[in-house]
Amino acid sequence: MRIHDDRPDSAGGYPDDQYHRDVREPQGGWTVPEREQVSTRTYGSSTGTGSVELDYYDDDAYTDVGDPASQRDLDLYDEFADSVNRRRWNGGADFALLVLRLALGVVFISRGARKLFGVLGGRGPEGTADMLAGMGFREPQLLATVTGGVEFGAGILLLLGLFTPLAAAGLLGVMLNVVVVQRSSGFFLENGGVEYPALLGVVALALLFAGPGRVAADNGRFWFRRPVASGFVGLLLAVAAAAVVFFVFR
Repeated sequence: MRIHDDRPDSAGGYPDDQYHRDVREPQGGWTVPEREQVSTRTYGSSTGTGSVELDYYDDDAYTDVGDPASQRDLDLYDEFADSVNRRRWNGGADFALLVLRLALGVVFISRGARKLFGVLGGRGPEGTADMLAGMGFREPQLLATVTGGVEFGAGILLLLGLFTPLAAAGLLGVMLNVVVVQRSSGFFLENGGVEYPALLGVVALALLFAGPGRVAADNGRFWFRRPVASGFVGLLLAVAAAAVVFFVFR
């Protein structure tokens, strides 16, 4: 792989590009072939007529990547990219993502605890299983444990900002099932509609693609640096899990 040489007077088709030349006055003792003697040119502050001697040292104005000068250029480019990313991202975005994570995490920890342990006025595992059986699900006790465990565990992960794409995907899958099952009740909450679970699912979807923010245990991990790719993978997992639960267990 070769990169363009952007040093002044380099050849490459750009307005300020020419061959690199070292100017040697004839009295300096340098000898070069006659073909490298040219007439009138301006170098620095000297202008004149006649001939000067030019030492060509860059043939095509392209440099191998392994060259130390090229590596310095690449390092400078990386620093420039980092500075651009810092301008695009700010502390306000990190704070907003932290608030979303904490709020969603607390909500789902509470929901999961109600299903698993019967606290906070919840039904407990038996009551949750009865509810799922009334909705037409098979293996309701298994589904009650899995659903409660996903909500409780994913809520804790969101609080920590750890494995955020996986946690958000699990919660999105649960909410997709709730929306599909309750869709016949309409949208608004007062009529038993899907308003509340749809909102929770949308927030989980947003975190899936936006990531946890820099105030998170995920900071610096691979999926943190590739939020779009990890978001699409998480979305596929959420849809697949929701489809399995809906079509296999119902």
